[in-house]
Amino acid sequence: MQLLDTSLPDVKIIQPQRYGDCRGWFAEVFNQSTFFAAGLPGQFVQDNQSFSVKGVLRGLHYQLDKPQGKLVRVLSGHIWDVAVDLRRGSPHFGKWAGFHLKNQFPDDPLQFLWIPEGFAHGFLVLSDTAEVLYKTTNFYHPVGERTILWNDPTLNISWPLEALNGTSPSISLKDERGTLFTAADLPPAE
Repeated sequence: MQLLDTSLPDVKIIQPQRYGDCRGWFAEVFNQSTFFAAGLPGQFVQDNQSFSVKGVLRGLHYQLDKPQGKLVRVLSGHIWDVAVDLRRGSPHFGKWAGFHLKNQFPDDPLQFLWIPEGFAHGFLVLSDTAEVLYKTTNFYHPVGERTILWNDPTLNISWPLEALNGTSPSISLKDERGTLFTAADLPPAE
């Protein structure tokens, strides 16, 4: 497994080793010991999977009281995945990073995105459809769920909207009602 740094030091790209031949390939995608040895969590309590069509934008989501670290993987398709640092004491507070995650062709690298607790998460579907699977370090906590507007002017995230060929992103009513970053109910400083 390769662990790659990103512009947000605690957010990591994980590339499992793939072993293939003319019959196909095999990969060990999660091993608790390997994750622990790499300084990543090895304990996940919930798996979530979504299917979305092109132009769907989900996020920016996070939870208070019971924050979730997320291990994100695209099973099929192509997304632009975003993590935003919400940790008030962090030198990267309010900074975001975006990543192209895809699994469209057999030779696409296997990639996971590790987003620790204390970050907001969202993604935009760039392919005709996409299936996204993510493991979480804590259970879903509806009372603590919060949303920051995907197009917040302070965060100024560079979503690749040009890939939608002039169509606006498809956003849920809940996400449309998200708050501005400057008014968001954020986790307390540690």
